[in-house]
Amino acid sequence: MTYKTIAIRHDNGVDWVTFNRPEQLNTISPEMAQELGDYFGALYTDHSVRVVVLRGAGRAFCAGLDLKGDSETGTGSVVDGDVAHTLRFQRRISEIVMRMRRCPQATIAAIHGPACGGGFAMALAADIRIAGTSSKMNTAFIKIGLSGCDIGVSYMLPRLVGVSVASELIMTGRFINAERALRINLVSEVVPDDQLDACAQTYVDDLLRTSPLGLRMTKECLNMSVDAGSMEAAVAMEDRNQVLTTKTQDFAEGVAAFIEKRKPVYHDR
Repeated sequence: MTYKTIAIRHDNGVDWVTFNRPEQLNTISPEMAQELGDYFGALYTDHSVRVVVLRGAGRAFCAGLDLKGDSETGTGSVVDGDVAHTLRFQRRISEIVMRMRRCPQATIAAIHGPACGGGFAMALAADIRIAGTSSKMNTAFIKIGLSGCDIGVSYMLPRLVGVSVASELIMTGRFINAERALRINLVSEVVPDDQLDACAQTYVDDLLRTSPLGLRMTKECLNMSVDAGSMEAAVAMEDRNQVLTTKTQDFAEGVAAFIEKRKPVYHDR
């Protein structure tokens, strides 16, 4: 489908996906929710894309849900309508973060400016987060009369920063800046805003040096291990993945390249 609210640049196995409503601080309209759901849903079987970088146009990463609507297009607020309508939209946007977690591609969030509410949730759903110095993130929902637990935040945030800090952020809606986000391991790195793309590229380069199947199975195993009921369950999946990858031509190529001190050439087989 042709997208209007997100811009996608395909570059040798990497999709640079930009939230593209800069005048609205990239807030999530019904149309954007539909497009993001479609995009991440299609990735599940698209092995031509190996890495996805999420970023925002203009002054924000994504300032959350569009609570105002668009007067020019006649699009109403995301909270317009009856309970059934609102629940359908709620499920549509929560499905975005679940599709981000399910898709086999490594995902990087390059965050600058506000990342609030649903935007914060999508940043949390990424595998790797890097932040510009202007970043300011919060759960937002609790500040407008809603529950602070929304769009997977109550699942993801405690696993990233611990229950105490997650409780503070979710229950108060406080903003967290880039410096503190780095201190509590919410992000991997903080750089000036104008260096975000270059910083993201270094992670992309490292990810593309891995074998395609190995990277996909690594993400799968990490996701499963977070919820594993025991170490034995996590190790069982690790064992299964290692045995499967040893039977690929890419493993043989990786070993040969290591011995010959050269860069491996993988073919996803």
